[in-house]
Amino acid sequence: MSDSSNNIVDSLWNENISAQDYNINDKYQNHILEQYKLCVEMADRVSARRNMANTFFLTLHTLILGAVAFAYEKGLKFGNKVVVVFLLVAVLALCFSWWRIVKSYRQLNTAKFKVIGEFEKRLPSSPFWGAEWKALGEGKDPKLYRPLTIVENWVPIIFGFLYVVGAAIILDVASFFSKVP
Repeated sequence: MSDSSNNIVDSLWNENISAQDYNINDKYQNHILEQYKLCVEMADRVSARRNMANTFFLTLHTLILGAVAFAYEKGLKFGNKVVVVFLLVAVLALCFSWWRIVKSYRQLNTAKFKVIGEFEKRLPSSPFWGAEWKALGEGKDPKLYRPLTIVENWVPIIFGFLYVVGAAIILDVASFFSKVP
């Protein structure tokens, strides 16, 4: 067994909890286990909600970009610069909202997993907080694990960048700067 596997096994089992501990107060341990299951379920639900929010925003922004590209292809001219700037501000606000929601879900899940870790200290094993997190290098080694929220945070920023570039092209910002002495 490799050193990494030994660390995972060592992290998995809680030394201060043994089979004899379960004979002391079985009802207490059952309550802890049920609360632990509830916490894991709630963390999973937060992740599912985060996924739904990402799907919503990704679909929305894809539709927006598709509609603008379609309109541009059909010859629609964006002559009113005030409208273009207003639309740019609106889609950038959507990008910021998306980015902030992802950050909020990350904070919420971080707290939930800390609570799960505390519950696992009272259980005979620590599969998520101890073993799995150690197996993933505690999120410090991107070769082992790159937290999804890092990637998720970049997506709204990339869409925002695309919107700014698109608006600059539509507004012909380059010609404006070429006229400035």
